[in-house]
Amino acid sequence: MITLTYQFRLKLNRQQTQEVEHVLTVCKSVYNYALAERKAWYNSRKSLVDRCSLFAEYIIPANTPYPSYNNQAKNLTIAKKTNPDLKSVNAQVLQQTLKTLDKAFSDMKSKGYGFPRFKKHMKSFVFPAMLKNCLEEGKVKLPQLGWLRIKQSRDYPTGFEPKQARIVKKASGYYLMIAFQSQESCYDAPVGKTSLGIDAGIESFIATDRGELIKAPKFLLQAQSQLKLLQRRLKHKIKGSNNWLKLQNKIAKIHEKVANTRRDWHFKLANYLCDLTDNIFVEDINFVSWSRGIVRKQSLDSGIGQFINEILPYVCWKRSKFYLKVDKNGTSQECSNCGTHTGKKHLTQRIHNCQFCGYTAPRDVVSAEVIRNRGLIAVGHTVNQIAYRDVLTGIRQDNLLNLVKCL
Repeated sequence: MITLTYQFRLKLNRQQTQEVEHVLTVCKSVYNYALAERKAWYNSRKSLVDRCSLFAEYIIPANTPYPSYNNQAKNLTIAKKTNPDLKSVNAQVLQQTLKTLDKAFSDMKSKGYGFPRFKKHMKSFVFPAMLKNCLEEGKVKLPQLGWLRIKQSRDYPTGFEPKQARIVKKASGYYLMIAFQSQESCYDAPVGKTSLGIDAGIESFIATDRGELIKAPKFLLQAQSQLKLLQRRLKHKIKGSNNWLKLQNKIAKIHEKVANTRRDWHFKLANYLCDLTDNIFVEDINFVSWSRGIVRKQSLDSGIGQFINEILPYVCWKRSKFYLKVDKNGTSQECSNCGTHTGKKHLTQRIHNCQFCGYTAPRDVVSAEVIRNRGLIAVGHTVNQIAYRDVLTGIRQDNLLNLVKCL
């Protein structure tokens, strides 16, 4: 089964905008009420049976069941009979809001996330089921909202059925994300002839085993002066006033533009890398730790984690390129020419100089070559079968370096 998500910008009139905002408000109320119910149940079980807390005690009967999704969904059905606001919103939308809260609690237990927080603003809501014949040129029909006009930037995929729709509120407007599904199975791309190793660098965004050091544009730093000016003005506004809200919207639009520019550059780079080769090997890195280390600002500004873990694998799948993650340990401590362990290098040491075979190259390029070699071994190829056309891996002469630079 293949699932594709298409995003279109909505063209809403004033009445439709009010309806969408009403749904967002009701979803926020349902989410916060359900969270408060679960939080109160947990607080009532904090103290032991034979003692009380020093300050206050949540008194809930001992036989009260845990407010799970099933219990809260049942209570929601009962509350809809007497509450006009709940009755005015599609029932499946409210149920999906409760599922979102339930998923937040399951992620807290399984993935170690923090305790769910109350929402000041709800940014999206989901229609889990679509109506029949709901798609037409330039418009979409949704439950309760009816026909909505969209800016159809591309055609609907053929052979796919619309299964789910999500309305998202952003700083630049409202967007509709439609999930299309196909029953056809998708096979993994086979291993090709040419391979490319990619190293996530510090000085450069990525380095390839072909000698390319690609630097990322400074997306956020280029807009930082404008952000500083707006945030300085925001400091002197009354919180919650119209002028304060206008400045908040301007700041949010700048951040959205930065994110869109970064994402567009990532897709163009991923397609460029797929043009070069059949197999792409990358390091299996925990980029969450990068975002908390000494390179956190460069890592977050460049979006290296989004590129390696999300965009590059998707583009490789779409273009039938083989994608594989290999072990990251010791890639900078190994010589790609002779395979000898050369020891740790300081971050300021940017040139690899092997004391055993005398091979000299940029440190990130050598790491990319090691990643490529590990990927070839993982897929069952010998290292000598590869990489620069008919030349054996590791034999680097001046004319070969010139050829690699030209490529």
